[in-house]
Amino acid sequence: MSSGRGLDRAGSLHGGPCRRSVGPCARGRRGSAAMTDHKHLKHRVRERMARTGESYTTALRHVAGRARRHHHESALLRDVLGGAFSEAMLLGLGGGIGFMYFVFEYAGHPPMLTIVAQAHPEPMIPLALARAGVPHEIRRTGSARLAERHLRAALDAGRSPIVRVGRHLLPWRDALPFPDPVDVVVTGLSGGTAHVRDDGPGELPLAGLMAAWSSIPKSKHLLVEVTGPADGEPDVRAAITDTAAKLTGPVLGNNFDVNFGLSGMRKLAAQLADTTGKQGWTRRFADPGPALERLAECLEVDYTAPGATRPLYADFLAETGHAGAAALYRECGRQWSRVAAAASAREPLAEMAALVAQAVLLEERAAGALAKIY
Repeated sequence: MSSGRGLDRAGSLHGGPCRRSVGPCARGRRGSAAMTDHKHLKHRVRERMARTGESYTTALRHVAGRARRHHHESALLRDVLGGAFSEAMLLGLGGGIGFMYFVFEYAGHPPMLTIVAQAHPEPMIPLALARAGVPHEIRRTGSARLAERHLRAALDAGRSPIVRVGRHLLPWRDALPFPDPVDVVVTGLSGGTAHVRDDGPGELPLAGLMAAWSSIPKSKHLLVEVTGPADGEPDVRAAITDTAAKLTGPVLGNNFDVNFGLSGMRKLAAQLADTTGKQGWTRRFADPGPALERLAECLEVDYTAPGATRPLYADFLAETGHAGAAALYRECGRQWSRVAAAASAREPLAEMAALVAQAVLLEERAAGALAKIY
C-alpha cells in the first residue's frame, strides 16, 4: 500500500501573575518575528532559487544561514537540559535515524509526499530522556483546566515544560490538511500570552496554545517535565540496537512496514523509476515538480536535520566511539543531499531514481555496520 490514506498519524484560566521559566530555555522570549520568519522560510528559499538558479539546498543555506541547521527535538531538549548532552547524543538516544515514505491523499488536495528521515513514529524526547537517565514526569489529561494547572505549576517550579501541540495551529508554521504533532517548550506565561520556543522564540495567545495542545487526540495535553539531572551513563547500546533493528526490520508490525526503513527507501527508488504503474511517479504526479520540491524539503528541512539526519547521527556514532559506522553515515548524508539538490533542480525522474538507488546501496552498507556494533 503506497497511499497514506487511513494511517494514524501520529476555555482556559487566563490572567494571574506573570509566570516564567528560569531554566536555559527562558532566554530570548522576544522574537515572534523570528518565528514568523519560519513560516515564510520556504517561500524565501523558492524566491532565491528563481532569482539565482541555485538548488533548494544551496538557497536554503543562504537564506537560513547556520541558525536553523539543527534537529528540532534534539536541539530543543539540549536547551532544556542546559547543554548537559550534545544535540547529536540526544538524537541518537532518542531513536536516531529512520526512513518513512508515504504519499498521503486527502480530499481536495493533490497527493502529498512525506518522507521522515528521523526515527518515527515513537516520540523522540521521552525516549531520549529515558535512555539518558534523566528523571522526568509525563503528564496527560483530558481536562484543559487541569492541563493548564500542570503547565503553570511546572513554570512556577522554574522548569521548562515540553508540550506536544498541533503544528498546523501554530501561527508561524505552515497550514496542513491534517493534524500533525510537534514538541515545543513553554518558557513563560504572562496574562493571556504564552511564550514558547519552537525552532526559535515566539509568542501566541494562551487560548491559541491551549487549542493547539488539545488538537492531537493521542497526545492531548501531553506535558513532559524534567525533574532533575541525569543519573548514570546513557544507554547507548539500546539506542544503537533499536535504530539498526528498525532500519532493517518491522517498525509498526503491520502492512505499513513496507514504507519504513530500507524497505521504504527501495520503494521510493522503484516508484521514481516506474513509468507505467499507478503508483509510479510518472503517472501519479502529472507535474512532478512540486513532489520533487517536497522531496528536497523532506531530506533537508522537514522532520529531519540536513542530509536526511545522517551527518548528525554520524556525530553521535563518533561521540560514542564508532568511527567506522560514522564515516559510512556521513557518506549516506552526502548522497541524500545530492538527491535533494537534484530534486530541487527538477532533474528527470530516471536520474532521481538512480540517485536514490545509490543512496539505498550506501544505506544498506551502513545499516550492516550499525547492526554489528553490538
